[in-house]
Amino acid sequence: MDAAVVRHAACACGQLAIACRGEPVRVSICHCDACQRRTGAPFGWQVRFPEKEVTPTGEAARHRRTADSGRALDFRFCPRCGSTVWWTMDRDPGLVVIAGGAFADPTIPPPTVAVYTERQHAWTKMPALHGIESHP
Repeated sequence: MDAAVVRHAACACGQLAIACRGEPVRVSICHCDACQRRTGAPFGWQVRFPEKEVTPTGEAARHRRTADSGRALDFRFCPRCGSTVWWTMDRDPGLVVIAGGAFADPTIPPPTVAVYTERQHAWTKMPALHGIESHP
């Protein structure tokens, strides 16, 4: 796909959405405790785009937390349905991280890396991914 491709992600009720132009710069999964709790699943799935290539629409609530690395993350979620749609990270300025499941799009490239594999549930092993035990 090229820069003309636009992908759309949205919350469960559709009120909060984000359009992403072009290809993601990174697709990954995270096994940290915070991602497990945020998603209610054994890992979070992240799709990163350059900030200049995304356009959000709708009303977003914000939750700021500190990651294990000590750096801040700013989550944007729908105040109506509670779905996390995207976030930004102090460690990666200029990138917007979209919750993979918010796309509901099977053409999103698969993850190529997994982080916090030291906290990974044994039954979720994905041999095709490069594993990193923690995330600096």
